[in-house]
Amino acid sequence: MATELWAIGLVLLASLIGSFGPIMLKKASGKISISIKSLIKNYYLFLGILFYAIGTILFVPALKGGELSVLYPLVAITYVWVSLWSIKILKEKMNKQKWIGVALVIIGVAFIGLGA
Repeated sequence: MATELWAIGLVLLASLIGSFGPIMLKKASGKISISIKSLIKNYYLFLGILFYAIGTILFVPALKGGELSVLYPLVAITYVWVSLWSIKILKEKMNKQKWIGVALVIIGVAFIGLGA
């Protein structure tokens, strides 16, 4: 079974949307306390879970359009998105080693894509 282009696109979209999950959970972690009331009022917590869920829901139909051995490694692009959102939204700093890691993820995903 050849992996169809729409399935690759859907996995990349799922990774983009899903990448907001850890960003929102990081923001939620600053507002976490022991009380149930604070958890219920922590909308970042719910947004994080929602973004993860949407990413997963989009990933499932993509599996119908291709090989798991091609599609699943594409999920690694999520790490790239999270790094970029961490800079933009969380104002985190990236150092040389982190950028090298991002580049290696992109290179690895490109090798998987070329092998498709």
